[in-house]
Amino acid sequence: MTNTINIGIIGGAGYTGGELLRILINHPNARLAFVHSKSQAGKPVYNTHTDLLGDTDLLFSGDEPAALLAQPDLNVIFLCSGHGESAKFLAENPVPDTVKVIDLSTDFRDESNGFVYGLPELQRERIQPANRIANPGCFATSIELALLPLANAGLLQDDVHVSAITGSTGAGQALSPTTHFTWRNNNISIYKAFTHQHLKEIRQSVAALQTGFDNAINFVPYRGDYTRGIMANVYTTFTGSREEAKALYHEYYAAHPFTHVSDAPIDLKQVVNTNKCLIHLEKHDGQLLITSAIDNLTKGASGQAVQNMNLIFGLPEDTGLRLKSVGF
Repeated sequence: MTNTINIGIIGGAGYTGGELLRILINHPNARLAFVHSKSQAGKPVYNTHTDLLGDTDLLFSGDEPAALLAQPDLNVIFLCSGHGESAKFLAENPVPDTVKVIDLSTDFRDESNGFVYGLPELQRERIQPANRIANPGCFATSIELALLPLANAGLLQDDVHVSAITGSTGAGQALSPTTHFTWRNNNISIYKAFTHQHLKEIRQSVAALQTGFDNAINFVPYRGDYTRGIMANVYTTFTGSREEAKALYHEYYAAHPFTHVSDAPIDLKQVVNTNKCLIHLEKHDGQLLITSAIDNLTKGASGQAVQNMNLIFGLPEDTGLRLKSVGF
């Protein structure tokens, strides 16, 4: 649809804003019109995102959002503020109909207010013509990608059990007792067991493919003592063989450039700093174990947001997203 996409970022000083900047600075079709931050207004972007020194001289804007949104050539904005802030921002700052909105918060993942849930592997065709995209949560992305092929085949017939671990960046940039180095280092803990907020969108996505699924999804999240990456171990009853499961997953993801099924066991370093999801399957005594690994800031947030932008603007889905992992 267009060669150059003029982009604004709201809340650019946080982790997801910084990750967006790292991707978009090197995206061949992206032009950064503004990066807004109340706390860092007027300061160089590289003061906050220090790894961008030498890559950009862009300054954080503190201008009123209404003036920024009124720029005649603006094509899309990314909302990277905290949960609850996106709904507030849109209520206070009407966005022109000509400007697309991609929200990285939880506020519209129920597809309210005209938003489409932005998991490309689930509903690419609905994303392409959409004006507003609700980017999925990080845990939700990893777990949904582990379950979608089974749901699509109507093969989720029992409770689903999930044990998943995430890095400290999943908690956001603001300090809290569980993100301080002295607490997090050499430590591991469970939080929000069976009650995590991403369960709602996981159930929503599964039901979109397998109507009537009402079994439990038992989810136990862990805090890991590292910075980025999610590994989810998902298991449920499966009557077929491992080879049949592999064929099912290969077929489902054949047309999707970022989700890959590995014959060998996987690890986090294979996906850190990439937009990939890697999946490994094992069969044990009637249970199918699906291991899913993503980078929580990339495929779990900002990379997937750019993937959605590419789809909306008619670009190849992987444009600007062929990123190098940190294998060692």
